[in-house]
Amino acid sequence: MPKSFYITTPIYYVNDRPHIGHASTTVWADVQARYRRMLGAKTLFLTGLDEHGMKVQQAAEKRGVSPQQHCDEMAPHFQSLWKTLNISNNAFIRTTDSHHKKVVQDFLSKLHAAGQIYKKKYHGWYSRAAEQFVTEKEMVDGKFPAHLGEVIELEEENYFFKMSAHQEWLIDYIKKNPEWIRPENRRNEVLGTLQRPLEDLCISRPKARLAWGIPIPFDPEYVTYVWVDALVNYISAIGYGEDRFNECWPADYHLIAKDILTTHCVYWPTMLHAVGLEMPRCILAHGWWLFRDEKMSKTLGNIVNPLNLIGRFGADAVRYFICRELQLGTDTDFSEERFLQRFNADLANDLGNLVNRSLSMLQRYRDGVVPEAGGEEKFDEELKQSINETYGAYRSAMDQVKYGLALESVWKLVTRGNRYVDENAPWKLAKEATASKRLDTVLNHLVNTVAHLARFIAPFMPSIASKIESQLLTPGLLDKRNERLEVFYVGALTAEFFQVIPTGHKIGKPEPLFPRQAKE
Repeated sequence: MPKSFYITTPIYYVNDRPHIGHASTTVWADVQARYRRMLGAKTLFLTGLDEHGMKVQQAAEKRGVSPQQHCDEMAPHFQSLWKTLNISNNAFIRTTDSHHKKVVQDFLSKLHAAGQIYKKKYHGWYSRAAEQFVTEKEMVDGKFPAHLGEVIELEEENYFFKMSAHQEWLIDYIKKNPEWIRPENRRNEVLGTLQRPLEDLCISRPKARLAWGIPIPFDPEYVTYVWVDALVNYISAIGYGEDRFNECWPADYHLIAKDILTTHCVYWPTMLHAVGLEMPRCILAHGWWLFRDEKMSKTLGNIVNPLNLIGRFGADAVRYFICRELQLGTDTDFSEERFLQRFNADLANDLGNLVNRSLSMLQRYRDGVVPEAGGEEKFDEELKQSINETYGAYRSAMDQVKYGLALESVWKLVTRGNRYVDENAPWKLAKEATASKRLDTVLNHLVNTVAHLARFIAPFMPSIASKIESQLLTPGLLDKRNERLEVFYVGALTAEFFQVIPTGHKIGKPEPLFPRQAKE
């Protein structure tokens, strides 16, 4: 049985409701999952919730409820947002699931049996916000960074994973596999971290200090450190220890934001190596959203609620903006002005205008019936060449998860399509009796260009793509495997691949896709 394409998001902490950062990582993963399905790949897309740890226990105490009740009440907020954003995950995990707890304990038992875990008394600094021990090496000008929150001096006995024993192996693995951590600046960041000796990883917390966690299987007086618990979700969700596990593992993409780079590129691979499991094929870390050049945070009060944007612009416009603007290698400044500009210029003026006027002219001049194309002229060949080039650029960019480049290639085609309309002026051709055949060709080319565009945008804007499909009256257009992408070659766009909508097909009623929005 061929391995499924397996993509994951981080599991999100339920100490508060979801924000634009959670939405962005999940949309990115969803776009890749939809793209892989478009290529015909059996695809597993996992997301979920991280429900243990001190922050959750404290959030529950603050609300006067039990940690489990808090988790049960917070989970629907995430699930509801994913539904609103049209997220197509076909697996969802909560770390309070009984199966996950069992796998975490089995995994720890395996590490323990392999001699990878030991117990010792530790005296050092503990960050409450990060829920981990930190060292003085992390101080800047004699102070710990603000993101670590309150840091206290602590002495207690805990269990440790021999992470340091795997340091040289990890350095060697990263150097031999340059595409394993992407983009390159994140890979260099991890290698920079590994230039200093690794500390062993504390993997437990005494129950006396933290009761809300998965008990350590070989010592019930301790619970599992939340990050060990969380990382194991990637294998517990696909049946670690069962026959079905190998149908998915290793993961093809662990998609994360850059702030959890160390946990995924140091903690996780060393633990996998210690138990003899394959590495995930790629760890992809995108940048942060900034607001006026500052990282979004609850403390600063600059968090963007995606539901507010969705309520005004629609889910697909939010998905488009996230994928067009958010960068892999750098942070991206968020502004409502930029969002409005993208909406009105890219979506309403460019894409929406091309689709609406193309289908409206077909309806007006040929009663919605797709005519047969005649002899091709220069403009027709140029349009087909633009479609052909889009397939190549789009496939290359999507394979590398470079969504900005993929959408840029699609919008070049949108621009070319609008220019094709202006060059041929169908409204003038309709008035000339001798231009009937030319008008047939132009309308045929336009409706087929719209069909190609629907397939290109489907991973990014599934609802809008479906609306185009409905207006074309072509059920199954988006569900069919995109053979053109699958067998892409550089050359002429053959009639077989260009003619998505057959001659004689009657389309439905055209309707505007994106009403223009004014600044509030």
